[in-house]
Amino acid sequence: MTAGAHGAHGAHGAIGELTARLRRRETTVVEHVQAVLDAVREHDTLGAFVTVAGDEALRAAEHADRRIRERGAGAWQGAPLLGVTVSVKDLLQTRDLPTTRGSLLPNHRPRKDAPAVARLRAAGAVVIGKTTTSEYGWSAATLGRTAPPTANPYAPHLTAGGSSGGAAAAVATGLGEGALATDGAGSIRIPAAFCGVAGYKPSYGRVPYVPNGVDRLAHQGTLARTVTDAAALAAVIAGPHPADPDSGLGSIDLPAHRRRQHIGWIEYEGTTEEIRKVTEQAMGALTGQGHHVERVQVRCDDLYPALVDILAAAEAAGTTREDEEHCDPGRLEIVRYGRTLSGTALMRAEEVRQQLRTRLRSVMRRHHLLAMATVPIEPFDLHAIAPPWAADPRDLLWLSWSPASYPFNMTGQPAVTLPAGLTGSGLPAGIQLVGPVGADDLVLTVAHRLERELGALPPPRPGHALVPATERTP
Repeated sequence: MTAGAHGAHGAHGAIGELTARLRRRETTVVEHVQAVLDAVREHDTLGAFVTVAGDEALRAAEHADRRIRERGAGAWQGAPLLGVTVSVKDLLQTRDLPTTRGSLLPNHRPRKDAPAVARLRAAGAVVIGKTTTSEYGWSAATLGRTAPPTANPYAPHLTAGGSSGGAAAAVATGLGEGALATDGAGSIRIPAAFCGVAGYKPSYGRVPYVPNGVDRLAHQGTLARTVTDAAALAAVIAGPHPADPDSGLGSIDLPAHRRRQHIGWIEYEGTTEEIRKVTEQAMGALTGQGHHVERVQVRCDDLYPALVDILAAAEAAGTTREDEEHCDPGRLEIVRYGRTLSGTALMRAEEVRQQLRTRLRSVMRRHHLLAMATVPIEPFDLHAIAPPWAADPRDLLWLSWSPASYPFNMTGQPAVTLPAGLTGSGLPAGIQLVGPVGADDLVLTVAHRLERELGALPPPRPGHALVPATERTP
C-alpha cells in the first residue's frame, strides 16, 4: 500500500458514519444490529466469535430506536455510542452471555457485566457477542481447547495473533464497529497489527480491570478499524472504579495539540526486511508532518526472563493441581514453571521492571513519543502459538518473538498500533506509538494524524468482508 491510499472508512470512522446515518433516519438501530448479528452467524469463517448475542441485543436496539424517535438529535446526549455494535473478548464478564475465558475450567465469577462492558452499554453500545481468546489469554495466538483457532482475515492459513485474535478478526471483517479486549503482554496490539486494524492499550489503570490482576500487567483497551473509533470506545470506559484500586490514573497533560513532536524510533532485533520496508514508510510520514524523528536504543538486561517469571508466578497462583487435567497443555507448562519460582526470584524480576521504568522515563524526557514496528515479523502458522523457534512452550519463549509489545505492559505506558501497509506477501504490518504514562491523548492525537497520512488498508480478500455491502457504512 502506498501512503495516501483510501479504504472503506474515512478519518471519521465507522462510528461517526453510522451515527450520521441514524440521525438522518437512513437506517434504524434494529436494522443495523440485525444485519451484523446475521453476518456473524452466517459468515464467521475465521473463528472470531464463540458466542453470538440474541434477543438481548435486539431489545437494546429497540430501546435505542425509541430513544432516537423521542429525542431526535438529543438522543446522543449522554449516549455517544447509541446504536454502535461492539464485541467483548471472552475473558471479560457479561451478564447476558456466558464467559468461558477460553478454558474448559469452570468460571466461578458472577455473571454480571465487567465495569467496561457496563459503561459501553450505558453509552448506548449494543453487545453482539463474545470473541475467541486463548485460555486466560496466555498466548499471543488465539487457539486452545474450547474453539478452533482464529484465522487471519488476509491469509486464513495463518494466525490472527492473540490473545485478542477473535476481536481483531471481527473488526477487520466488519463484524461490529469495535471490540473490547485485554492486553497483558501485547494481546491487543499483536492481533491488531496482524489483522490490519487499530488497537489501543491505555495507560495502566486508566480503564478499570475487575478483578484486578496480581501481576499488574493487564490493561483493558479497544480495537476498531480506525484510531478514531478505538479512541471513541475507550473514552467511555475510562475512569476510576471502586473494585479496582489501580483505576483512575489521570493525564499528565502533555500538549497534544503541538504539531511538532520529538519521536524516538526503535528497531528491535529480529525485525524482518519485509516489516522494515513497510513500517519505515511511517517514519517518512512522521517526518513529513514536521516531527523530529531520530533512532534510539532502549536496553534493559534480562527483561524477557523477568516477564516470564512474573507471568508464570501469576498463572501458578491461580491454578490448582486439580485444575491440571482441564488446562491448556501449553499454559500448563508455564504454570509448572511458575511453581518453581522463589520469592527472591520474583523480587529480582520486579527489580528488572523498575529498571526498565527508570530507563524509559529517562528516554521519554528527551522524546515525547516512541515509534516502532508493532510486531517484527509477519503472521505465522494458524495452528502454532509462535514462530517455529519459539513454538514449544517448554522453552518458555512463547512471547519472546514480540519484543515491542510486552515492555510497555511492564511500564504501564499507553500504546497505539495502526496499519502501516501491506508486505510483499499481502499481509498487514503495524506501526506502534508509545507515550509517557498518562499521555494517552497525545499518543492518540499523533496516531490519528499519522493514520490520515498513511491511509487505510485494502480490505481482506473477497469472501472475508462479511457484512453485506448494503449494511456497510459508505
